[in-house]
Amino acid sequence: MKDTFEKFSSITVGFHWIIAIAVIGMLAFGIYMEDLPDSPEKGDLYGIHISIGVIVLVVASLRITWRIINKFPIPLSTMPKWQERIAKLAHWVLIIGTVMMPISGLMMNLGGGRSLNIFGYELIAESGIENEFLSGFGHTVHEFGGKLLIIFVVLHVIGAIKHQFIDKDGTISRMAGKRVISNSDKL
Repeated sequence: MKDTFEKFSSITVGFHWIIAIAVIGMLAFGIYMEDLPDSPEKGDLYGIHISIGVIVLVVASLRITWRIINKFPIPLSTMPKWQERIAKLAHWVLIIGTVMMPISGLMMNLGGGRSLNIFGYELIAESGIENEFLSGFGHTVHEFGGKLLIIFVVLHVIGAIKHQFIDKDGTISRMAGKRVISNSDKL
């Protein structure tokens, strides 16, 4: 089940869309929670956010492993060098972000001396010992990373739409698991 130039495997497509939906959802969820007043309900929402974040970390790690095995996709059409550079940067920021956001969230949680629970199942017991550096560093990375991730998700979506509808190279179709013919093959 390897990816080809014309068609991505169902594993690649599944990983992409699971991570895309999860990351966008977690970014929106995080923004929503940020403005809530401190309360037990907010604590419950953070518990859900952390639980989903750990799952995202596991799936993102599997996706990265799969991507290494299958290599990075070759663009379906040619583009100016500056667009190539932005696209590569965007892909790397998104890949790193899908791992760093959950890790930085865990750093905040564990640095605060709190337990790590995944949907009520305790994975790491509460230590009660706070590590201000770990918690603070995790918070900085999480806050800055979230804003950076939003920018690059938007850039990625704009680029995909441009490729699909302006360049008409089938980029979104390929990411949906359909077989495509590159622009150079159409000539």
